[in-house]
Amino acid sequence: MSNEPPSRFKRYSKISGALSGAATRYVGERFFGISIDHDSQAQTFTRVMGNLKGPIMKIAQFLATVPGAIPEEYAEEFQQLQSEAPAMGGYFVRRRLQGELGADWHEKFLSFDEKTAAAASLGQVHRAVSPEGDLLACKLQYPDMASVIESDIKQLKLGLKLYESTLGALKTEELFIEISDRLKEEVDYRLEAKNILYFQDIFKDDPSVHIPKVYSELSTGRLLTLSWLEGRSLRNLENHSQDFKNRIAKTLFEAWYKPLYHHGVIHGDPHMGNYTFRDDASLNLLDFGCVRYFHASFVESIIDLYRALENNSETDLVAAYESWGFTNLSKELVEALTLWAKMLYDPLLENRVRPIKQDISGVEGREIAARVHAELRRLGGVTPPREFVFLDRAAVGIGAVFMRLGAEQNWHRLFMELIEGRTLSSEETLADS
Repeated sequence: MSNEPPSRFKRYSKISGALSGAATRYVGERFFGISIDHDSQAQTFTRVMGNLKGPIMKIAQFLATVPGAIPEEYAEEFQQLQSEAPAMGGYFVRRRLQGELGADWHEKFLSFDEKTAAAASLGQVHRAVSPEGDLLACKLQYPDMASVIESDIKQLKLGLKLYESTLGALKTEELFIEISDRLKEEVDYRLEAKNILYFQDIFKDDPSVHIPKVYSELSTGRLLTLSWLEGRSLRNLENHSQDFKNRIAKTLFEAWYKPLYHHGVIHGDPHMGNYTFRDDASLNLLDFGCVRYFHASFVESIIDLYRALENNSETDLVAAYESWGFTNLSKELVEALTLWAKMLYDPLLENRVRPIKQDISGVEGREIAARVHAELRRLGGVTPPREFVFLDRAAVGIGAVFMRLGAEQNWHRLFMELIEGRTLSSEETLADS
């Protein structure tokens, strides 16, 4: 540790301190009956990670969408974390560009704005213009992010073990592997470029979804240069009609789930900053660092679970959970998992126009999640399959956007149109290794 830069040591100390403090308080509550103000503790913990930014903040957001992974008070706080970090200055930008494109980097652009257009957890975006006059978005990774991720992943393992030992609802080994693997992928901008090319092919004939163009000659493993897509944040939809918001929601639903059901791939980071809208209600999809590929058989199991819920068949439910990767399925465990599944699939099971959630306040959802958590804990915990993490995150994240829009659709019909028209085969699926 002594050889690490002071900033990284300080980062490590802050995270360790926050986790150690949480651990001490949990031990006090569990074994000595000391009362804990979980709301206050969650707010403190969130402030620490929000100030650190980077991967640990993404980890917190992942955990917030996994039922029972962390206390409810923490989940609510973590979901408020934003992924904008303080921008790095002009000296940093010039030095980084020289390292990625060479000493003559400035000659490869007609112009390059050193002022940051957007800052996120792993890098920042700059406007530029190509020699041909194309408007560009250059995403430049912060220095030493691979090492920072390794450090944060160690803290993730400690945190998950803490929550597992105190809550007991979920076995966290598979969650740890899944989250850490995806985080490591996000710092490889060459992989992100491949993801973008794949999504371009998926939506090549769809005018409602726009994917940026990759400029390979101006991209490296830590610099990704794309076409700049003009659009406005979904936060600017307040003054638009409900019909317009509903159209946006329909496009967003199809943009997220057509890749899954037709191609075995999902955009795993439905953050508000990862898409913008145009005046014709079409969408720009941005930031493809967090993309998850699935085997065709797993995609089929998602539909099998829907069919089992639709038919209320206990035999089919057991088969579906087994195909997902759940094991040791007792009758009580199946009942607990079905509480979660019904909450997740609820909008798809009703063949009528409705909001994504009937209870906009979220009280009912929190009550169901608490029941699921309590039952799983009583049964000794469950090991969720790795694939669960990003499917659940996508569903929760997109659902939150629909709720914010107040969107109403026949979600059942949209879902049926997707799965009935799909052409997914094992040969076409890029399965995760």
